[in-house]
Amino acid sequence: MVAASAFSYVSPEDYLAAEATSPTKHEYRDGEVYAMAGGTDAHVTIALNFWALLRGHLRDQGCRAYALDMKARIEVLNCYYYPDVMVTCDDHDLPSSTFKGYPCLIVEVLSDSTEALDRGDKFTDYRHLESLQEYVLVSQTRQQVEVFRRNTEGLWVLHPFSEGDRISLASVGWEGAIADLYEDVTFSESDAAPLRDAEAR
Repeated sequence: MVAASAFSYVSPEDYLAAEATSPTKHEYRDGEVYAMAGGTDAHVTIALNFWALLRGHLRDQGCRAYALDMKARIEVLNCYYYPDVMVTCDDHDLPSSTFKGYPCLIVEVLSDSTEALDRGDKFTDYRHLESLQEYVLVSQTRQQVEVFRRNTEGLWVLHPFSEGDRISLASVGWEGAIADLYEDVTFSESDAAPLRDAEAR
């Protein structure tokens, strides 16, 4: 979702002050500010479906789920990102109303323009969050969810889910049908064609 970059150094304080009144969302990485492109119907629907399922599950458990507009702060890297969905259960996050620094779960809905970033640099950066237990990548072209879970040795292990599966998230004790994440999402023929072509080969 990153569309453009301003290359002159911006302090985190100036970034946060400008972001509070900006009509466009921006992400911040160690002095550089990146404007974000808008999401598609499928992207927004999947993110809000995921958020609604988690919010209902987490009610009265001392955790908060956020979607689309809450920043994640990676203090050691001087970064601020906007995850599609984020959950924090840490009381250290209560004082801040504009960003959270101790999430246990982060979800990104993939798109053509952001997939490489979400799988690469962003995942590398998010792994610096000691509180983070799971990182989830969700396709918007087919029912496919990849859950990367930190094990007891600190290694990230992939748990893939596809159509017909039930997803489990250990970080928040949630389990649900993958189909529920894709409620009201219509896959286009252009999305399905590459998959059919691959199967034919």
